[in-house]
Amino acid sequence: MARLRMADRAAAEDLFNASYPRLAGWVRKLVDDDETAHEIASEAFTRLLARWSGLDNPQSYLYMIATNLVRDHWRKTGRERRAIRTLTAAAPADPACHPVQDVDVRALIEGLPARLRSAFLLHYYAGFGVREVAVMLGRPEGTIKADLHHARARLKAALGNDGE
Repeated sequence: MARLRMADRAAAEDLFNASYPRLAGWVRKLVDDDETAHEIASEAFTRLLARWSGLDNPQSYLYMIATNLVRDHWRKTGRERRAIRTLTAAAPADPACHPVQDVDVRALIEGLPARLRSAFLLHYYAGFGVREVAVMLGRPEGTIKADLHHARARLKAALGNDGE
């Protein structure tokens, strides 16, 4: 923060005060843990400040950083889950568990192409409108609408295939 000019510092503080609660809440929905959500939101702001002077739209960059950090978190927890499954594979199966019905929504969303995933997360999880998402991603509104449609179709297909 010391390197930021006074005007930049005030703008960064305003962005933080206006955006942090919404960003942390959005991340919380994605990672299902308060502490992790605050860590990711804080890290996103730290990375944003490192590039502050060269940004035209800091809020867009902030959400892109957070999206990447959430994806990294999902990858890490996925590796941890696989390791635990490997370690517990010899344990007797739980008769109440029905793996075919156990849908990992995070894995489905992570499986979307980045272009679809970013629009989907910003619109449905962060609550931004189509116009805001278009501005944040630098793409036309029609493209965002199409991306959201394709993301929903892919998720619906994945859920349909997993549920059979």
